[in-house]
Amino acid sequence: MLIIPAIDLKGGRCVRLRQGKASRVEIFSTEPVKVAKIWEDRGAKLLHLVDLDGAFKGKLQNFSLIKAIVKSVKIPVQLGGGLRDSREISRVFKAGVKRVILGTRAFESPDWVKTLTRKYGRRILIAIDNADGKLAVRGWRKKIEINIVDFISEMKKSGISSFIFTDVKRDGMMTGPNIEAIKEVLSKVRIKLIASGGISRREDLRQLKKLEKKGLIGVIIGRALYTGAIKLKEAIKIGAG
Repeated sequence: MLIIPAIDLKGGRCVRLRQGKASRVEIFSTEPVKVAKIWEDRGAKLLHLVDLDGAFKGKLQNFSLIKAIVKSVKIPVQLGGGLRDSREISRVFKAGVKRVILGTRAFESPDWVKTLTRKYGRRILIAIDNADGKLAVRGWRKKIEINIVDFISEMKKSGISSFIFTDVKRDGMMTGPNIEAIKEVLSKVRIKLIASGGISRREDLRQLKKLEKKGLIGVIIGRALYTGAIKLKEAIKIGAG
């Protein structure tokens, strides 16, 4: 089970939001490039970047900074946040981003997803942002009444095999992951899943580790790493155990 540090970018800084709300922001560093190097030095094998400004505005906003982060580390970087245009996706791939995560436009344009998967294959991932069983889109500000499992099944038909499941209400809250919701998804559809949202202690990781055989391949950790509630090296040991 891969342990993936999150670097959320807003206004050129490394921040964490609570429940994805721009009004509930906490700044952890004004040097995101330095933060990326720290996580690499501590053993990370993959970084999870989110352009929060891009997610809210619907278009990538921190491209220069993203490019600088990618150049500063040797490990792969995956990117989400405002990626709703094919040319922009091509641009970030050319800048060295390994994988991109789609959310809003994947829901709105399944045929577009098919086009991308034909071109980029497994480099395309889909964000499943869960808000009380509803799909959250457009920077988590809009909730869609849709069966999440049905949406995942539709994306599988479009060529997607890997998904990131985030519980919106728990994200940044340090209240533990929504393990029951993750279990339910993995019991109903065969996919590769990365879990995110609420992870706050080593026991959370141990519980998630039990789902590895069901298809859980990774865990994204944000606030818990920045506050020191979880040490990255310890988390990596649990993931590898």
